Amino acid sequence: MAEAADSRIVALPAIVDLDALDFVRDGLIEAVELGAVRVDASQVERVSTNALFMLVSAAETAKRNSVGFEISGASAPIKAAIDRLGLAHAFSGLMKG
Repeated sequence: MAEAADSRIVALPAIVDLDALDFVRDGLIEAVELGAVRVDASQVERVSTNALFMLVSAAETAKRNSVGFEISGASAPIKAAIDRLGLAHAFSGLMKG
């Protein structure tokens, strides 16, 4: 996890599958507890359904905590997975750049 001027950056790994979920979840929890979060999804080559739901859940937690949450630079594979699963509405307000 890195810090930008006003938010913490959580960079997703190239493969966000069940093996990566614990690591990503822990990073998201820590970041949301500290304030605004920007998830860098630019390097994602493959993403599991559970990972996408975890991102939606993290966004809802950030909203409840009144902190910002955005996903930046989403790669083509993550965008395709979101569309394929019909989750475009859930991600519409989160995607930046």
